Amino acid sequence: MKYILGIDIGTGSMKAVALDLAFNPVDSCQKHYPAFALLPGYNEQDPELIWQAFVWCINEMLNRMGTLPLAVSLSSAMHSLVMADVQGKALAPMMTWADARSGEIAAELLATPEGKLTYEATGTPIHAMSPLCKLIWLEQNQRELFDKAYKFISIKEYIWYRLFNEYQVDQSMASCTGLFNVKTREWDTEALLLAKIDSGRLSELKGTNYVRRGLAPSAMVLFKLHDVPFVIGASDGCLANLGSHAIEPGIAALTIGTSGAVRVAAKQPLPNPAMTFSYLLDEQIYICGGPVNNGGIALQWLLRNVFGKQELDNAGYDSIFELLKPIPAGSEGLIFLPYLSGERAPVWDAAACGNFFGLRLHHGQGHLARAVLEGICYALNHVLVLLEQYTGPILNINVSGGFVHSEIWMQLLSDVTGKTLVLMHTEDASAIGAAYLAAKTLGLADAYPQPIRQERIIMPDQGKHQVYKEGFNRYIQLYPALKHLM
Repeated sequence: MKYILGIDIGTGSMKAVALDLAFNPVDSCQKHYPAFALLPGYNEQDPELIWQAFVWCINEMLNRMGTLPLAVSLSSAMHSLVMADVQGKALAPMMTWADARSGEIAAELLATPEGKLTYEATGTPIHAMSPLCKLIWLEQNQRELFDKAYKFISIKEYIWYRLFNEYQVDQSMASCTGLFNVKTREWDTEALLLAKIDSGRLSELKGTNYVRRGLAPSAMVLFKLHDVPFVIGASDGCLANLGSHAIEPGIAALTIGTSGAVRVAAKQPLPNPAMTFSYLLDEQIYICGGPVNNGGIALQWLLRNVFGKQELDNAGYDSIFELLKPIPAGSEGLIFLPYLSGERAPVWDAAACGNFFGLRLHHGQGHLARAVLEGICYALNHVLVLLEQYTGPILNINVSGGFVHSEIWMQLLSDVTGKTLVLMHTEDASAIGAAYLAAKTLGLADAYPQPIRQERIIMPDQGKHQVYKEGFNRYIQLYPALKHLM
């Protein structure tokens, strides 16, 4: 069978999806890897483990499919930072998007005219997630390591270097660093000054349709793919929009995995007071939106820390969903503020923390479970409501991420937002988007592939939506009321 292989280098796992030439998913695999936090605010990973997962996924798909792919195309989680030496080896663990140690630096920078100008130029919100803020923190707190680094790169660039022995980055990944000017499409001079580096310590910029063949000797573990074209691809958020067919006006893409995001396509950057992001998909399309820190990670916290589930398996998640079934919409007045790991859009506060509000004697485990899911959905709806102010009405939401395997969760999200949800496919949308990008790049399709079918449509229950409108109005008052205590 002829196929394209899309690979998403995620925060918690590597995902690979094979698409046939009708652009339908035919097989997929996934390999998980851990994150760790040695100190409060830290969130790190071992780049070598991620490389090993990348190799495993490719070999697994080659074994399953029995033939070589026509192309391999890459998607990647954003905002990671690896300090690499001249041989491409990591000098320290990778800082993930969730690493919050630069939170105070971000808050200070945001309060300055330079911070606001940098946001407008780069399209990247000023926040601890940003490699810009991470670099400032490193220069101030780990100067010896900062000076020793030959290159500052993302996890995708780390893998690309292992493949081709070249430091190269697509403009989509560059556009979420806080160091790239989304208008000039070059490294931003003022941002580099803030970070105290020059462009020579960053990778060479390439379009998202850049193609390489011929693996480096260091990648001979994948020797079968030596002559297969690799498309450099884009960031996971942008490709999730492409993979879930949300690049037209009036359609948003919403993803809930470890974290979550709401995104829409636009023809130009959309800087605004809510500080939504503007990242590049290709030469014509920007993907604009807002990320939340606490998606599935909040549900994981509930399972582990409240319900004492040591193994986060399907049975554990199913038990949570069964508990919340009999609980009415609105959790009988209980509201959960899901800022367990700080929050990004729309509050942009690394010091924000979680809160159960309205807790009464009659509330039990089922109420807590439902309130946590409702809180995650309220957080995403908060982004959605603000985003509509700058993009116009959003009619449908095309959904992706791990949460699509839960009918209860998808229905709850539809009820909270009052929007129709469209599930195009259950496979990873970012990996599919990477394959779509390869199809267009290599001339296997004249344009980005269009959907042949929809997996499922979820309509909101208008009665429950009215309950959730009340709950949401109270939800959005909680953070401003509690911010000074946080």
